[in-house]
Parts: sequence; C-alpha cells; structure tokens
Amino acid sequence: MARIIPFRGYRYNSAVVGDISAVVAQPYDRIGAKEQEIYYARSSYNIVRIIKGKPQPGDNGDNVYFRAARYLAEWIEHRVLQRDAVPAVYAYHQEYTVAGSRLVRKGIIALGKLEPEKVHAHERTLKGPKEDRLKLMRATEANFGHIFMLYSDPARRADTAVAAAIAGVTPTITAVDDFGNAHRVWRVTDQEVISAVQSALADKDLYIADGHHRYETAVNFMRECEEKGWRPAAPESFDHRMMTLFNIDEPGMTIRPIHRLVHGIDNFAPAAFVTRAADDFAVGEHPDRAAMEAAVQEGNARHTFGVYTGKKFYTFTLRDESLMDRLIADHSSDWKRLDVAILHAAVLERLLGIDAAALEEQRNITYTRDSDAAIAQVDAGAEQIFFMLNPTSPQEVIRVADHGEKMPQKSTDFYPKLLTGLVISKLEIDKG
Repeated sequence: MARIIPFRGYRYNSAVVGDISAVVAQPYDRIGAKEQEIYYARSSYNIVRIIKGKPQPGDNGDNVYFRAARYLAEWIEHRVLQRDAVPAVYAYHQEYTVAGSRLVRKGIIALGKLEPEKVHAHERTLKGPKEDRLKLMRATEANFGHIFMLYSDPARRADTAVAAAIAGVTPTITAVDDFGNAHRVWRVTDQEVISAVQSALADKDLYIADGHHRYETAVNFMRECEEKGWRPAAPESFDHRMMTLFNIDEPGMTIRPIHRLVHGIDNFAPAAFVTRAADDFAVGEHPDRAAMEAAVQEGNARHTFGVYTGKKFYTFTLRDESLMDRLIADHSSDWKRLDVAILHAAVLERLLGIDAAALEEQRNITYTRDSDAAIAQVDAGAEQIFFMLNPTSPQEVIRVADHGEKMPQKSTDFYPKLLTGLVISKLEIDKG
C-alpha cells in the first residue's frame, strides 16, 4: 500500500535568500501572468523561475526548461539551496482561516513509492499540463511541487508519532503565503518516529487530492528511465515522488465548493425554469442572499443548491435520489449521490440542455469561488443563473475513487494549496 521513505531534501538557505515567504510560490497551475510577475519581482530566487519561468524573445519551445535546470544547478552550487545532511520526513502544518474559523491542517512530507496501480485518482488529466511537467522533470530531474495525498486512519497513529516529535520544537521553515496562511515545516530525523510513520501508513490506500498531472508525469518519467535502462542511484530517484500525506480523520481538512454560472441559453425564462425544476426539487424562495446561503448550508446533507436568477434567490432540494438512478446507468451510487453530479445531470443537462460535451468545452459554464462576483455578473446580464453548491467531503472523494471513477469537472478545491519551494527532492540517477 503506502510505501514511504525519508529523504535528504534541498531547502532554501535563509542566510542567502532572507525571508522564505519571498521565495516560495503557489502550485504552478495557480500561477497566471499576474502572479508570475509578482513572484519574479519578489525575489531573484523565487521558485517561479524554475516551475513556471517566463519565455524570452527568440526562445524555442524548450528554452524555459533549460533555464529552469540552469537556475537549479546554480542555486545548488552557490548554496542558495542546501541539501539536508540526514534523511528526514517533514511535518507540514498549514494554519489558515475559513468562514471565520482558524484551522490547522497537518501533513507529512515524504517520498512515496510510485505504484500507480495502488494509488487512487478522482480527476481526469489533460495532455498539455502533463507534457509541460514532463519537460521540466527531464530538464531538472527534480520534484518541486507536492502531490497532495489523502489517507484514512481514525487511530491517527502517524499524526500522534509526529506530534510528539515536534512538540515544543521551533519549526525548520516558516512562511506566509499570499492569502495570509501560515506554513510551518519541521525536519523529523528520529528513526523511531520515522519507523512509526512508515508502519502506520503501510496498510493504507492513498488518494490523490491535488496533483494528478504531477503524479502521472512522475510515472511517465519513471517509465522513460526504465526503458533507457537507467537505475536509481539513491533513495531520491525516479521511482519515488515527493508527496504530502494528510489523514482525513485529522481535524483541519477543508474543501471549498466550486460554484457554477450558466450563460448562453437561448430564450431562457427564469420563472419557467424554476417551475420545471419544481417537478423533482423542493423549491424555496428566499428574501436575500444571506437567507439563501443559510438554507444551502443547512441542507448540506440533503442535496440542496442555491440558485440566483431573475433577481430572485432560491434553493433547490432534490426530493428523491432515485431520480439519478433513472437518469444515469453507468456510475456507482456514490458517484450519483454527489451534489455536483446531481446538478450536472438533473439540472444542467435535463433542464437546460447543457450536455457532457458542452461541459467539457465550457460553452455554457463558468466556474467560480466568488459568490459576490457571481451574483454581480448575473445582475449585469453577463450570466443567466448562479448555482451555489456545498463542498464535496473528503469521504466522498475517497468513496468515488474506490470505485475507480473520476468526479465531474471542478468538484473539489482543497484549501489552502501546498506551497512550492519549501522542500525539493533532487533525483539521483545511474545512467550507466
């Protein structure tokens, strides 16, 4: 099952770079042009230069990756990045605020054996991002971003062992991200603690929460290396991947909902749409947004959506789950009971004609986390309907993945993201 090992990570040398907050970054897929400019300006050593470097005039398609490799080599040579002398696992705590509550999500950074047949995924991947990450891995032979892994251990054995090891100890790394979230990392080198963590995870299934493209890229790179007859020259090699593992039975796990906006429906009439929905949904009308949101949150276990259209606030609550069995034949009951699956099948496709192809091409759907902006867009006529969802739970992610199924697009938003650049794994390869 989960075979993890300690490793000698590379970490930023604060004596050279100063504040670690200035050199770390959000995951590559959360870095647009604006964020890229901010990170470039923040520090000449910011990890963005490696994970998402800027193209330059005269570049061919691969130059950005060659520059990434050069930065990495130079930073190691000049001790901007230093390798830990002793193998370790790294405790990683993220302290953040959501819905007015301060939470701490606790994970463990380690190398995980690449065994794709034993790892469960819940998202489909795209060719473009995998090609991009594979070119970066070929050029740098290193892991920069984390694979965000989930497992379930109600006894919390690994968490307990690590908590005892870091109690009262000053963090090895501290950083604050762009959203004010605190990130703290402790090196754990005690072999008894590491053995306790390995034992606790040995019989656990692993589920990818975030990082599907990075995981598949690591597997593809491993297969390339094996085909060339290359061999691992150290534990930190192509047959392992840096992962951060989180126990869903540990407090502090947050998945934010990703809401939907609908546009481009010909001859759309809000009142007629609501009337049709009432055939299978209990429809409630609310005086304002706050009342609608409260009703959505109260109905978290009852397949309830918030709906804003025609200047009115509604909730739709599914009357009978068996509707999904009639609409969909080729998915498990767990998949069909996902709120996002119900919205897509019973509302978007059945009532509005937005089928799977339209969803894939995003012809009629805009995804958003910002309710204020969504309602403003409907009021402005740029969108026709705003659907507010409750978050998917970690347990739902695991149940669906256990069936070997992929969740509908944009079903989960694990928050906060894992910072890139806290710890790096440089691969050692015997190329014969």
